[in-house]
Formats: sequence, structure tokens, C-alpha cells
Amino acid sequence: MALKILYFASLRERLGQGSEQLELPPGVTDVAGLRCFLAARGDQWQALATVRNLRCAVNQEVVRFDSPIRTGDEVAFFPPVTGG
Repeated sequence: MALKILYFASLRERLGQGSEQLELPPGVTDVAGLRCFLAARGDQWQALATVRNLRCAVNQEVVRFDSPIRTGDEVAFFPPVTGG
């Protein structure tokens, strides 16, 4: 079973995709590790490391970057959004 990753708002536009399935990389145990793994892809993926105030959710619950992840989880990354 893979990890499902979702990208929202301007992050989705920068990456050119809204989601992907990925096997949990060896040694990646939390959201911060996943973020670093994805950003290391380079080019537009650096947005994951440079977006200010990036937010994340695991299984539809907003969490901190030190939150653990495991195979089968859904992880979402999204920039802060304002409403009006």
C-alpha cells in the first residue's frame, strides 16, 4: 500500500499535479522527512522547502511537521489560505 500525497492551491500549480502515490521512502518517518525527500527532487519541487508557512495534514487532520507518517496515510501539503 502506498502513501497518497495531495498538493493544493498555488503549490499544486507550481508542481503541475494535484496528487501522487508513492511508496514510503526508507528512513522517512515523519512529515518533515517526506517534505525533504520531495524537495530533493529539485526544480519546481523546491517549492515544498521554500513556501512560507506551508501547512500539512495527515489523514485529513492538520498536523505539525514532526508528526509521524506510515504506509497507507494520506498526506496533504497546502500554503496558507485567506478567505474573504
